[in-house]
Amino acid sequence: MLKPDSLIFDMDGTLWDALDLYVESWNSGLRAEGVERSVSPELLSSLMGKDSSIVLNAILPEYSSEEQYRIYGTINKHRADLVSTKGGSMYEGVVDGIKQLSQKYKLFIVSNCPEGMIILFMQWAKISEYITDEMAYGVNNMPKHHNIQLLIDKYDLKTPVYIGDTEGDQQESELAGVPFVFFSFGFGKVEKYDLRFDDFKTFTDHFMNL
Repeated sequence: MLKPDSLIFDMDGTLWDALDLYVESWNSGLRAEGVERSVSPELLSSLMGKDSSIVLNAILPEYSSEEQYRIYGTINKHRADLVSTKGGSMYEGVVDGIKQLSQKYKLFIVSNCPEGMIILFMQWAKISEYITDEMAYGVNNMPKHHNIQLLIDKYDLKTPVYIGDTEGDQQESELAGVPFVFFSFGFGKVEKYDLRFDDFKTFTDHFMNL
């Protein structure tokens, strides 16, 4: 693994845990749409990191794609309100680590979330000034490896790494041709990675000392 010039982060399960907020937004959105069901933390946790089409087919399989995305629009309005007002739980050391790492690396966020959600997260966490750019699945409905490559091309990145917490993150890193750093404190279990860290401070110290 070459010394990186940039660090590209996943969001959920990597920088913060917003599972409770997402469960609340799903259930309030479903109620608002008259859908008589609810999602559990266990179900939503198992779907973390997957793109919206997979999530919607798992939770609303009997609805057409058009109906799914209409309902999802309502859910995302509820989620945006909650992110702005309530927020989630930042992992210990993330804010201070981001501030330090931004002095040495270009920092990015790529997530399989709705358009605008990363921006709301950065504003809530007060880290916007330290992040060079971000890309959400909801902008173009393209997978992470595609959006990672968009940032590589846009900023002429030479040795980026992707940091995430799920097997899907690892697979997308491999498709993008970039090393993968695994955070074990997130939502997933990953067997294949270039580096692994069990807390954000150790990760920060490692990359600040390269």
